[in-house]
Amino acid sequence: MSQYASSSGWTSFLKSIASFNGDLSSLTAPPFILSPVSLAEYSQYWGEHPDLFLAPSFIKESDGQVSAEVRRMLAVVKWFIATLKSQYCSRSDALGSEKKPLNPFLGELFVGSWQNKGHPEFGEVVLLSEQVSHHPPVTAYTIFNDKNKVRLQGYNQVKASLSKMSLNVKQFGHALLELGELDEKYLITFPPLHLEGLLAASPYVELEGKSCIQASNGLYCSIEYSGKGYFSGKKNSFKARIFRPSADAEEKDKALYTISGQWSGISHIIDHSAASAKKSEELFYNASKTSIEPLYVKPIDEQHPLESRRAWQKVAAAIMSGDYDAIHREKTALEQSQRVLRKEEEAKGINWRQRWFNDVDYSAGGSPDDPFIKLAALAQLSIRNVPSGTPVSKDPKSDTVPAVHWRFVRKLWDEETEIKL
Repeated sequence: MSQYASSSGWTSFLKSIASFNGDLSSLTAPPFILSPVSLAEYSQYWGEHPDLFLAPSFIKESDGQVSAEVRRMLAVVKWFIATLKSQYCSRSDALGSEKKPLNPFLGELFVGSWQNKGHPEFGEVVLLSEQVSHHPPVTAYTIFNDKNKVRLQGYNQVKASLSKMSLNVKQFGHALLELGELDEKYLITFPPLHLEGLLAASPYVELEGKSCIQASNGLYCSIEYSGKGYFSGKKNSFKARIFRPSADAEEKDKALYTISGQWSGISHIIDHSAASAKKSEELFYNASKTSIEPLYVKPIDEQHPLESRRAWQKVAAAIMSGDYDAIHREKTALEQSQRVLRKEEEAKGINWRQRWFNDVDYSAGGSPDDPFIKLAALAQLSIRNVPSGTPVSKDPKSDTVPAVHWRFVRKLWDEETEIKL
């Protein structure tokens, strides 16, 4: 149990959560539970293993037993599983518990690159992250590698609610992975999650429910998540099954492969294909044995005022030093300055324009050639703004639910003059 569990600040915070009705991300958390990192930086976790991120693009032939497209799907699944540890539990490992990230302000930017100097065949991998909306809070991002024509783009929004002292979070949005040289695309959805350990003031994340990966070649991966129960189970557990097509996912015995284990630890794979007589488990991924490639971010004094680490530097320094008065003072000053800017823009009739991303309205169904429309149809997923991965069968029968999604516009980045990597 954390030393803060019985503190008046934590007790008041729990009471405010229990009685709050609205977007929980807007609540003010006690200083000791704050992270010195903005949520805009979390996009980097998708690319911190450049070797795994780029690996599918290098698979162009069968290995004699497994086709190239199946090998690529397995590589995409491995990369995705590798992203989960940093996305959802690295802060618990490093800091003892999950911390509440700083809420990005509208227009906040975070950029960087993986130089990959030890792997010249990789080339530079670029990360661009932008807070494209504040109400509701939405972070859009892209990670691209021009040398091998690999690009990821996506956006994320969360909605939280409280149930029996567990904070339940539904994720909205999706990611699209494109392998340009192979003309292959993948739609990736995000799982729900919940925060345990609130009463003990030591919160940690557990993923739950399902997510999926749908490939344009017809292969489909269904991923189920579970955590440690009172009597059984291990934390951060998952089971992924690969099918062709997605309709086969209704019958688990039709899986081509089953991958299971802990996404924060070790997982194993079983090959069920007819061509393989071997049904024993083999090591699939070991999170503790895979090193992270550091993201290069330019020094703060070279950053634009809209870039995360420059904008939040005084708040971050106060959090790291444990100066609660300074945290409140600096955080309030930054947030108030943003409110003033919004009011000035409103008074002048100025609408905020996103920098590198556009919102695309799919309410009319979208073009049949649009990759998102094609992949969502293959996976039988809703295209509306509902929790990520919602099947068409549970699609709200109402036109009042929008279908607006954020897309990266490369031309806008190519014409960028103020923000440098």
